[in-house]
Amino acid sequence: MPDFDHSLAVFIDYENLALGATPKGGGKRTPAIKPDIGKVLERLVEKGKLVAKRAYSDWQRFGEAVGDLHALGIELTEIPDRGRTGKNSADIRLAVDAMELCHTKDYIDTFVIVSGDSDFTPLVSMLKENGKTVIGVGMHDSTSDLLATNCDEFIFYEDIGMSADAPPLPDDLDTEKRKAYQLLFDTLEALQRENVETMHASLIKDTIRRKAPQFNEQFHGYRSFTRLLEEAQDKGLITMHKDSRSGTWVVEGFVG
Repeated sequence: MPDFDHSLAVFIDYENLALGATPKGGGKRTPAIKPDIGKVLERLVEKGKLVAKRAYSDWQRFGEAVGDLHALGIELTEIPDRGRTGKNSADIRLAVDAMELCHTKDYIDTFVIVSGDSDFTPLVSMLKENGKTVIGVGMHDSTSDLLATNCDEFIFYEDIGMSADAPPLPDDLDTEKRKAYQLLFDTLEALQRENVETMHASLIKDTIRRKAPQFNEQFHGYRSFTRLLEEAQDKGLITMHKDSRSGTWVVEGFVG
């Protein structure tokens, strides 16, 4: 079972991610695509509690993203136009802040660098020397191999949200039940990604609440979380068995 007590600090080089998402060959006037930082955080919360979230950029350039980032509880650090402050000003500020948290907040054991820039490789090495786990997140086409290989784990932005194992949602579900099933399926895939071998019902529900703290199965039409799991099994979507000692349900995985 993974340790869900990890505390994560997330540092986002927003410009690197946005420009990495933008199609090549469009010229300087091609507007950068706004990456979905929300789905990045949803993936990271599978690994532990997000205790710090900071993003760095010239926010006048990416003003359309500011509202969404504020709504996600991300602290925004303004880095003026690189033409005036130098190419690496955002990188330096991010690195300084990361090392400050590394030395002042002992309870933070995992650092996430959202960038594909090779300039962050020394920061990754220094964090690891201080006993921290480092996860990287970046675009396939704009991520340095040097950075990716130095991280303890690297997640490619394009791979987040891809589903290969979950079956399609049944057509006979109403709107609220579909939401519950989607949360269930997303959570089972998350636990499988983290190589959880025994998925007890209580663990699944706790993980759902990490991703969606407001989750309540009764709001979605189920008198208990167990009933949601039993219905999913009855529909031939998941397989389960009873734990011989506790008598609680253990989900084995998706059918198929």
